Amino acid sequence: MASLAAAAPAADASHDDALRRRVLSKLRPRIVFYCFLLFIINYLDRVNVGFAALHMNKDLGFSATVYGLGAGIFFLGYIAFEIPSNMIMHRVGPRRWIARIMVSWGLVSGGMAFVQGETSFYVMRFLLGLAEAGFVPGILLYLTYWYPARDRAKATAGFMTATVLSSVIGAPLSGWILSSNPTWFGLAAWQWLFILEAAPAVILGVVTYFYLVDRPQDGRWLDREEREWLIATLDRENRQIARTGSHEFRTIFRDPRVWLLTLIYLFNAIAIYGVVLWLPQIVRSIGGLSDFQTGLVTAVPFACAAVGLVVVARNSDRTGERQWHTALSALIGGVFLAASALAPSPLTGLLLLCAAAFGVWAVLGVFWALPTLFLTGAAAAGGLAMINGFAQISGFIGPYLVGWIKDATQSFTPALLTLAAGPIVAALLCAGLSLKGGRTDGR
Repeated sequence: MASLAAAAPAADASHDDALRRRVLSKLRPRIVFYCFLLFIINYLDRVNVGFAALHMNKDLGFSATVYGLGAGIFFLGYIAFEIPSNMIMHRVGPRRWIARIMVSWGLVSGGMAFVQGETSFYVMRFLLGLAEAGFVPGILLYLTYWYPARDRAKATAGFMTATVLSSVIGAPLSGWILSSNPTWFGLAAWQWLFILEAAPAVILGVVTYFYLVDRPQDGRWLDREEREWLIATLDRENRQIARTGSHEFRTIFRDPRVWLLTLIYLFNAIAIYGVVLWLPQIVRSIGGLSDFQTGLVTAVPFACAAVGLVVVARNSDRTGERQWHTALSALIGGVFLAASALAPSPLTGLLLLCAAAFGVWAVLGVFWALPTLFLTGAAAAGGLAMINGFAQISGFIGPYLVGWIKDATQSFTPALLTLAAGPIVAALLCAGLSLKGGRTDGR
């Protein structure tokens, strides 16, 4: 009898694990892959100004400082509407709101083709930030509607991999558009770059309205047993977090952990945005490269970043540890970014930059599992938006710093050294974070 009693829990656990694997196998293509595709389009429209600048700056007479300010001012608009956007999504549902965001940013991104000078450049970049606000935290919140905590880092990493694969795909694509030099209807190649790369956002925005499913309760592509298991698992986790953590919106502003996580993400992202929005011009400064060759070389560090995102997130999910995976990834990124600035040759610098990209981007997959350790419901909606929103000031600081330092020194070396300090500070802050051991497995 004792052996039968012992066998029952083991059988239940085995059945639960089999159900979990079945559900995850359906969630990956239906949820993560689709969100990944949307984020590729999103990130491409956000950073393709870096490639347009190879010709736009000369045509419009922009200095490095003007370009850096315009590239960064996007994030002021982004910050302004980030929290309101996520709270609206929490009320009206992801399907409607994400579709609205995509169509809006696609139209504004295409409008970037028609900037005439500094003022219109600044205005359009600000409006693009407003239009895109809420997309990233909205998807991060959406993943918490579908993924249990133990599987969330890998799902987030799958989504965040789009930030680097968009550059792996987009850099050669943007270089090819510029090299092919389309001049239809009297528009320059850099103008067609904005128009052609904005069109998918509008098209997929319409598709999203009909394709996306708000909650597991509506997921008819899961069978009844799978759907009930997923709903019960998520409800159990949310009740547990509500007992020990925060679930009301107003609590996020009083929680020092939320502010510390915001600083961690901000300092790491200074390096990310500084590199992303200037890398084509850094690569071009090596000399002797065509637009298409510049695109190919620019894609290499981002391929390494994609590997970092996936490898670190998988190991974090396997061990259940979050905090030190985040801290060590940031530290590796900062140290190698500083080393790349001091490299004795362009090839060595590129290899060190690849190692730096592995580290700083690996942070993105693991980091977002940290706030959901203690936030749920409206607090999760507001908290994720608050962290991502306020941290986006890094997108203003990073590009502007690089432009200002480049104009002052006529070199990218001190600019890269300055960017490298960000992830190192983020690593130190994360190491001091007190967050339930930084685990999601209860150990």
